[in-house]
Amino acid sequence: MNRVVADCRRFPSDSNCSLTIIGTEDEVLRAAAEHAVSVHGHDAGDQLDDAVRGMLEPEESYQPGERA
Repeated sequence: MNRVVADCRRFPSDSNCSLTIIGTEDEVLRAAAEHAVSVHGHDAGDQLDDAVRGMLEPEESYQPGERA
């Protein structure tokens, strides 16, 4: 089972969010979308799911770090 990473530090945010989520694609997609709605005020739906899916990184190539 391949694991993926969603790292909020990779994207501009008013709150400078530092959350990193690691797990299976389904787990990370669900948790990251819920986080985007509850913390960042995004609207839930297919567009958000597609955007989150596009930001996922394979765990094996992930290099942690702050935003550039």
